[in-house]
Amino acid sequence: MSGDTCLGSALCPAVGHKPKAGGLKGGSLGNKYVRLNVGGSLYYTTVQVLTRHDTMLKAMFSGRMEVLTDKEGWILIDRCGKHFGTILNYLRDDTIALPKHRQEIKALMAEAKYYLIQGLVDMCQAALQDKKDLYEPVCSIPIITSPKEEERLIESSMKPVVKLLYNRSNNKYSYTSNSDDNLLKNIELFDKLSLRFNGRVLFIKDVIGDEICCWSFYGQGRKLAEVCCTSIVYATEKKQTKVEFPEARIYEETLNVLLYETPRVPDNSLLEATSRSRSQASHSEDDEGFELRDRVRRIHVKRYSTYDDRQLGH
Repeated sequence: MSGDTCLGSALCPAVGHKPKAGGLKGGSLGNKYVRLNVGGSLYYTTVQVLTRHDTMLKAMFSGRMEVLTDKEGWILIDRCGKHFGTILNYLRDDTIALPKHRQEIKALMAEAKYYLIQGLVDMCQAALQDKKDLYEPVCSIPIITSPKEEERLIESSMKPVVKLLYNRSNNKYSYTSNSDDNLLKNIELFDKLSLRFNGRVLFIKDVIGDEICCWSFYGQGRKLAEVCCTSIVYATEKKQTKVEFPEARIYEETLNVLLYETPRVPDNSLLEATSRSRSQASHSEDDEGFELRDRVRRIHVKRYSTYDDRQLGH
């Protein structure tokens, strides 16, 4: 490293040596080298480098601040010395190659703030912002780990909520031949919808519930509909669990929850797509004396059925 050298901790002052305070006249040293002990890391550099910018180091080495030295003449700075070489490089060249990792950049920025090197602070902040934009996820999907967490998420959300519960291990029967494929299709549809309606709907996953595959739809903190995709199949020899993929029904209920956006934004295409199902539901509920918003539509796809999954001739 040109202009400064880290000599390592082996050359640190011996324990028990008491530092002494003294003044330092920059004019008397000129371009002569000074020896710095920064948190146990030793550096050589010049007063000219240390006083190029209006920083705390300039105040220290231009005689405006008192500095501490040990009996061997090393000037003591009580900071971590890991990034001090980078600090010196910036003071010399007005630019540096920043570390690749965010944590390293944050550590360097903390040192730059301590030494009041504003230009380097600005460089670090710009790099951190660029990395944030680069790695910012398109959408974030919370995974439920407890019923209380689910309740808190739904109640605090200002958006409609769509939850997919899938728990394949929660089953005492064997699966039909296409159940695994349909379960994967439900999960893939969930991922597609979460990307399509990102920002408008909060999508959450539940992997600890009782159902094997079930969709739930919430608006303004209330459960509006539920689509259960599993059914018990009474086959010829034994009971089996069948997983359905009601894609059209899931799309419809997802569009329905968009009507509960806050603030509510008129969407003509959405209203047209959902008007038929909503009018039918409203007509039925009027006969029973209930309003649509107080009802939960539970759709169980072939909840119990008699089905033989074997092909003909076997």
